[in-house]
Amino acid sequence: MRLVQCSDAGDFVLTQVNEASTVPPYAILSHTWGADADEVTFDDLTKNTSKDKPGYEKIRFCAEQAARDGLDYFWVDTCCIDKSNRAELSHAINSMFRWYHKATRCYVYLQDVPSHPLNINEEPSQSLWISAFRRSRWFTRGWTLQELLAPASVEFFSCEGKRLGDKSSLGQQIHEITVIPELALQGAPLSQFGVNERLSWIEFRETKREEDRAYSLLGIFDVHIPPIYGEGMESAFRRLREEIAKQEKCIQDLHLTDPRNDKKRIEDTKGGLLEDSYHWILENANFRQWRDDENSRLLWIKGDPGKGKTMLLCGIIDELKKLIAKTEILSYFFCQATDSRINSATAVLRGLLYLLVKQQPSLVSHIQKEYDHAGKALFENANAWVALSDIFTNILQDPSLNSTYLVVDALDECVTDLPKLLEFVAQKSCVSSRVKWIVSTRNWSTIEERLEMTGERVRLCLELNAESVAAAVSIFIKHKVLQLAQWKKYNPKTRDAVLYHLSSNADDTFLWVALVCQSLKETPRYNTLAKLNAFPPGLDSLYERMMRQISASDSACLSQQILALMAIVYRPITVLELVALVESLDDMADDLESVREIISLCGSFLTNRGDTVYFVHQSAKDFLVAKATSEIFPSGIEAAHYTVFSRSLKVMSTLQRDMYSLGEWGYPAKLVEPPDPDPLAAPRYACIYWIDHLSDSSLTSATTSLVHLQDGGAVYEFLREKYLYWLEALSLCKSLSKGIVSVAKLKALLDEREDAAMLNGFVQDAHRFIMAHKVAIENSPLQAYASALLFSPASSLVKSYFKDEEPQWITIKPSNITGNQWSACLSTLEGHSDMVNSVAFSHDSAQLASASSDKTVKIWDASSSACLSTLEGHSNWVNSVAFSHDSARLASASYDKTVKIWDASSGACLQTLNVGRILYRIFFDRTDSYLYTGIGTISLRNPADLIVPLDNEEVQQPQYKGVALSSDGVWITYNSKMLVWLPSEYRPSCSAVSDNTIGVGVGSGRVWFVSTS
Repeated sequence: MRLVQCSDAGDFVLTQVNEASTVPPYAILSHTWGADADEVTFDDLTKNTSKDKPGYEKIRFCAEQAARDGLDYFWVDTCCIDKSNRAELSHAINSMFRWYHKATRCYVYLQDVPSHPLNINEEPSQSLWISAFRRSRWFTRGWTLQELLAPASVEFFSCEGKRLGDKSSLGQQIHEITVIPELALQGAPLSQFGVNERLSWIEFRETKREEDRAYSLLGIFDVHIPPIYGEGMESAFRRLREEIAKQEKCIQDLHLTDPRNDKKRIEDTKGGLLEDSYHWILENANFRQWRDDENSRLLWIKGDPGKGKTMLLCGIIDELKKLIAKTEILSYFFCQATDSRINSATAVLRGLLYLLVKQQPSLVSHIQKEYDHAGKALFENANAWVALSDIFTNILQDPSLNSTYLVVDALDECVTDLPKLLEFVAQKSCVSSRVKWIVSTRNWSTIEERLEMTGERVRLCLELNAESVAAAVSIFIKHKVLQLAQWKKYNPKTRDAVLYHLSSNADDTFLWVALVCQSLKETPRYNTLAKLNAFPPGLDSLYERMMRQISASDSACLSQQILALMAIVYRPITVLELVALVESLDDMADDLESVREIISLCGSFLTNRGDTVYFVHQSAKDFLVAKATSEIFPSGIEAAHYTVFSRSLKVMSTLQRDMYSLGEWGYPAKLVEPPDPDPLAAPRYACIYWIDHLSDSSLTSATTSLVHLQDGGAVYEFLREKYLYWLEALSLCKSLSKGIVSVAKLKALLDEREDAAMLNGFVQDAHRFIMAHKVAIENSPLQAYASALLFSPASSLVKSYFKDEEPQWITIKPSNITGNQWSACLSTLEGHSDMVNSVAFSHDSAQLASASSDKTVKIWDASSSACLSTLEGHSNWVNSVAFSHDSARLASASYDKTVKIWDASSGACLQTLNVGRILYRIFFDRTDSYLYTGIGTISLRNPADLIVPLDNEEVQQPQYKGVALSSDGVWITYNSKMLVWLPSEYRPSCSAVSDNTIGVGVGSGRVWFVSTS
């Protein structure tokens, strides 16, 4: 990046600055270009030959205004970019938005807006210039759109250099002129506005070069594409949209959870965020040191369970949102051990990255580089932590990263790879001075040992701030008692007694207060005082009392089963899922209100929010697993896992083909909306986690389990009858990737079992099947029955067992194109040895010709797929082939600059035409006397006069209705509806259609056919 500086002699000089280091504060000019010859160029400024140009006045104005604002440097697009250097121009076009965004001041010089006479305050009178302002050419130009939106400070000046106002004071007028939302003008992240809405902002703007209409939007969408002047506006917009779609897909696959929704759910579950209960932290010396000292980059908040750490961090997040500038980023994550989606180190990084790129989309480029190679597997496979931690590190070191705050709550609830996460936080919290961290944990010595290694950290121990925490708990108690008094209509005596008991026994623990108040809410008012003294101080004592109360109730057995289930599931479950997994609730499947009542009886441990059941706190689950095992796990925790596994098989017996009645084979998964009622509402959890519960049951070696895992057992029968339906269900549940992990886990469970040879064989095949067809099924659930079956090898057990599900209206030839084994080579003996460049059907549809880079042409029988002849004679790649209309002759064009005419029956070469040019497309005319080509018409009767000018009407390949290939070559379609997804190794490098048959040539040299009936 170059900046302009005024020398001591009064001349302007260009200074090169390194964007990776500290860039000095600078002003930036926004203006409309005049004639190219009038503008001051890079060469003009370097040679100091521009003072007589009209455009020099704008540069002088910018320099003087920058000086008045105390800025030594400024930037002007006409002279700071060497436009003769294509690489530099490309970099500048892709960096322009960022340069305007980073500018300290942006001056808009309105050459067509005079200030007119001044008012008595020596200020331009708005009533005199506002009409010209509204009509200014500046509002009609394409590049000025990003110059309006990118900078935080945009000031408008008249042609005399008089200040007219800024983006804030003129916001209403600018909104009316541009129809751009006021929030966008005020600096809201542009990513929060839809793609089509942002595209509409350029609709009535113009650019000198048509491609610039697209290129001027690059910063608006935070994407990068190299400019290709001459490609045309349509092509430029197509590339822009493709890049936007790639970015959106990458962010969509990165998304595991939206921490903003998790925060709201947590606050709702805990009864709402009470501001007065966390305001003490804002005046705390440790917090202020972290906030104000640039060398204090990690704030570590630690305390015992129930001390309010999570709600404290929710409050800090809210306060940081108020305090930070609009350009700064706040990303956060809430770990919860009871939810497998958000209890791993990888999940933490995914959540933080998701909020980072949502606020600064340009950062997605760090992810995109790896995502383009690996796809969604980047975030899910065994190496996900390694890849994501490298990506996160690169983002932290990116000089374009805005000042950032990262908040992670409950590190101790990271169940998977906690040591890796702790080491990462300890190391990376020191990487960038622009990034500050806050983490919270329990008082665990293992965590203490790792975080103590961080040099630039501030530790805030809640136990050492007992006075502040006690005051916050006191405020919380008064709030909860006031609520209780209103709900229960307490008299003053009862209200005061409750307040006294809570204040005397809370021990500065928010959770204890919340649990007691929850119990009192369910207690009859007349019994409040009698029951009040029964609540002992301390969380564990309270949990023990609650457990005794549940055990003594009429619904003890059922409540204990529900608690046992909740203690071992891998995520919070819905009420419908709970009913499906607890056998004793079978009779209540149609009486969910009664189920909700039973859940409420476990209210000291569980809470029901939006018909999803959660633990009130991690400490509640910890208590059940550690201190209530005899009550809820009478046969052991492994037996409970096995019970869930067995119930899962039963609930999944309802799975069938096309559960959502999609109808269309290629219906996209992203457009699927669950019907009402949702047939997967009850079995959803079972579909995703049944193998995990089997794996976590030590009964895999016990007698009961042996029966289920033997040939002919429950697992074998389920897979043999329901495997494809299960894959469809996983796709509908957006969990096919989890299914791959589960099948691999089942495969490992069965290794070396001698009593399950058939089951083992099926699972091995099922694993290959899901690995091979993951993309097809994930994108279109019903492709489990189409593409997946059609393109599986003949020996596939899944293909054999589900043969009746395979579409009968489509035929793939040759029949061995898919091979006999998963590991077999997919090429056929008759195939080309190099890429197939062109294929063409004869007009009687009896034959298919293929042209290859192996210098040969092959003719195939379209019915039997047998190779009839191989035509040799070209000395270089063969680019194109075409049959004559009578199907008797075949023409081929080669890289050797010749065209050969062949006898289609005998394979003899009838003519060789030296055209002297490389031809890529050829077709016979209807008389078979001429060949249409991309450079003209070749006469076959008079080879001496080869080239005849083309008619005005461009020759087009025949257009086919019915069976076809999609424009991207990914789908076989029928009347534009997607039917069969093509695996990558079957996708065409060229294709031809005849009636209901498609001939396909692929890069490896294979040729294959597909026919519909």
